[in-house]
Amino acid sequence: MATATLERVPGPKGGYFAGSTAQFRRDQLGFYAACARQYGDVVATRMGPFRVLLIYHPDAIEELLVARNRDFVKSPGVRLLRPLLGEGLLLSENETWLRQRRLIQPAFHRQRVAGYGDVMTRLAQRYVSGWKDGDVIDVHAEMMALTQAIVAKTLFDADVSGDAHDAIQAAKVLAEDFGARLKSFRLIPYWLPTPRNLRSRRAVRRLDAVVHRIIEERQQTQEDRGDLLSMLVSARDADDGSRMSAQQLRDEVMTIFMAGHETTAVALSWTWYLLAQHPDVDARLAAELRQVLGDRPATVTDLPRLKYVEAILTEAMRLYPPAYGLGRQAVRATELAGHAIAPSDIVIVPTWVVHRDPRWFDDPEAFRPERWQGDLAQRLPRYAYFPFGGGPRQCIGNGFAMMEAILIVATIAQRFQLSLVPGQRITPAPYVTVRPEPGIRVRLARRA
Repeated sequence: MATATLERVPGPKGGYFAGSTAQFRRDQLGFYAACARQYGDVVATRMGPFRVLLIYHPDAIEELLVARNRDFVKSPGVRLLRPLLGEGLLLSENETWLRQRRLIQPAFHRQRVAGYGDVMTRLAQRYVSGWKDGDVIDVHAEMMALTQAIVAKTLFDADVSGDAHDAIQAAKVLAEDFGARLKSFRLIPYWLPTPRNLRSRRAVRRLDAVVHRIIEERQQTQEDRGDLLSMLVSARDADDGSRMSAQQLRDEVMTIFMAGHETTAVALSWTWYLLAQHPDVDARLAAELRQVLGDRPATVTDLPRLKYVEAILTEAMRLYPPAYGLGRQAVRATELAGHAIAPSDIVIVPTWVVHRDPRWFDDPEAFRPERWQGDLAQRLPRYAYFPFGGGPRQCIGNGFAMMEAILIVATIAQRFQLSLVPGQRITPAPYVTVRPEPGIRVRLARRA
């Protein structure tokens, strides 16, 4: 039974009208960390018209994402994406979400996903082939371009030219727009004719035109081209045998396209950032690649033996989780961590802070991939580490993303060592994901 209302939960009061909005907008990650330090595992505050609960303990996180998941929907900030993603898997709720999840799940079955491994390695090799010893590159921009090429090929069986290029350019505009809205906490309705909204509407129309054209062509031909879209077009509901409508296909394609590259690109970018500062880790990585691969390309069958590559990525996503927080909004009166929650109250899980909690991780600010090579994963509370979310709404593409990241790291690190260009000030910037701003400039050194 709930024992306290949010008014009795400790936390920053902020200003009379806006609550803690100013502190949140000024330094979102710092605000989350300061609240945990000062007030503990459960923190209450207000942001504009919303009462907000911040939760940091794995038990409370599990209660939110699993036991009481039906009492909540995605937060208002994430729902800003509805004009773009519609009723795709990220934003749909209840029975709509359940039906779509059933239809889409086979496309991300382990065996189906494994079939994309050669595509991932081949595209990574193509990108690396243009790099030269001594070159300086922005590795974040390179990872964004590479993962965009991979999602275009695996989703549409398309190269990054023509329609796919147009879609990627439109997606960039929309990702920047959504990130700016989320960062500012100004929930400006899309129907208002502001310059930003007009620019976003144009981008949505461009993206819609490309996606609808590709879907229509695939529905007419019913051709199985071995990509995710072929699976979605042919998927049938087990209960009534129905297929997705053109609108449902559009929403799911948009969701996969938008969510299927930036999170992986950001995880890879921070991985290279950390490797560039830890030559001891890089040396051990190179040794594993020599032992397992020699001079040949990495394949899906190598994944079980690339244990240190996996540990490096796991540790990088602990320190720099691409999805740096999860948000939910209550749809009915409920309770959480012993506190009464009213309809419309917002709950935020600051993944960024939970992943750096010294109760669960020794020396939590240190980059130590070795910590994952023992029994840490088995000893941790279930929701002390959750880079892909959790509960029924856990990311459906987590297997795809981890395979992609491991193959990309192996392909690049076989050939090059990356070092940071001196004098940079790289800041984690929380937009849709936690991006490195203004990028990560590295110098390439070809391995002997």
